[in-house]
Amino acid sequence: MDYINRTIEDIIQSSSHTFKSVLVTGARQTGKSTLLRHLFPDVKAVSFDDPFIEEQAKENPDMFMTLNEPPVFLDEIQYVPSLFRYIKMACDNSNQKGLYYLSGSQPFKLMDLASDSLAGRIAIIELAPLSLREIMGSSCKTPFLPTMEYIKERNGEAKKPDNIWKIIHRGGYPELQNPDVDWGIFFSSYIKTYLERDVRELAAVQDLDAFRRCMVACAARTGQMLNYSGIADEVGKDAGTIKNWISILEASGIIYILEPFSNTALKRVIKTPKLYFRDTGLAAYLTRWLSPETLANGAMSGEFFETYVISEILKSFSNRGLDYRYFVSYYRGKDKKKVKKNGETVQEEAEIDFIIEENGILYPIEIKSISKANADMTSAFRVLDDISEKKRGMGAVICSCPMPGSLRENILQIPYWYI
Repeated sequence: MDYINRTIEDIIQSSSHTFKSVLVTGARQTGKSTLLRHLFPDVKAVSFDDPFIEEQAKENPDMFMTLNEPPVFLDEIQYVPSLFRYIKMACDNSNQKGLYYLSGSQPFKLMDLASDSLAGRIAIIELAPLSLREIMGSSCKTPFLPTMEYIKERNGEAKKPDNIWKIIHRGGYPELQNPDVDWGIFFSSYIKTYLERDVRELAAVQDLDAFRRCMVACAARTGQMLNYSGIADEVGKDAGTIKNWISILEASGIIYILEPFSNTALKRVIKTPKLYFRDTGLAAYLTRWLSPETLANGAMSGEFFETYVISEILKSFSNRGLDYRYFVSYYRGKDKKKVKKNGETVQEEAEIDFIIEENGILYPIEIKSISKANADMTSAFRVLDDISEKKRGMGAVICSCPMPGSLRENILQIPYWYI
């Protein structure tokens, strides 16, 4: 299969000229090794996936570093964390840039190690699974915002896929873009490797079968508020264990926890976070949606579409090297909103699926898989007007509509392939 160009390539290349080390992290199989080998083909590569090389580095790190002088690419560096102090010493003894290229599939652990040992010496870059832009060959690199300026940039350039549910079902791992790769075998092997290497490396989990059941329970709740007790009852473990296991899933890049929006002006906010799988293909495999058709017409189609859209928005930020965790959220509160159902006006809890904050402006987003949106879907956006120190910006309904358009003065409808 041909190499698929990654949006973040220019960020990695520029970082290699300004930092002594570059760390590319992310979940397994997102293409970290392929990307670094593609960008730096002349740099020697050493992989700690090889148990013999891993043992050499652990038993005699001085000799290992002597035999592998920079520039060098050290793949799966999380297996030999003791090398970070040697990399630090090598960086401190040289004025050159681009000495060490590192990759690893335990994002949070590696970020902590790198921040502690190589602060100021290393660029830390997250590589997500392939985005729709990358799959469709888009050249756009601008992070998503629901603004007219962004829509104008994407007009004429954004490409609609033939079957979005096929993409949602297959997922964004690069290897699965080859149609000859069996979907079920890939994910079966993926989970086995993940459990036996990453989970045992991150924490001493003895009951891997129960951990697997926890993964399935989380996949069945993607796009929903996180209830540790509910998952604990299903898995047969206590809530404390489930909370620890979910932190492992988050630390290894399998899930994302979206925090609720909080502000003192909003008195009735529900403070429970929401859980999203990073890759919809993996979530579909775990919940046994075996084809795009059954997924599109199934009971979880709305949650999967929302999971996919939020994942794509997050990728648009991470592919620019931005840490999105500090400026995205969702809102759900007991401030009632009035909606019409079956010809009657009823009151419901107010909810905003996704909020992006930039320069003191809040951009609210509603996500629907339907092809026709209307402004009534965004009635909860008005809750943000109560926040005096923030300004509500343009809002949007992201859906399957045929083209961008205006639902009212400050509300857009945006096709999902414009993200």
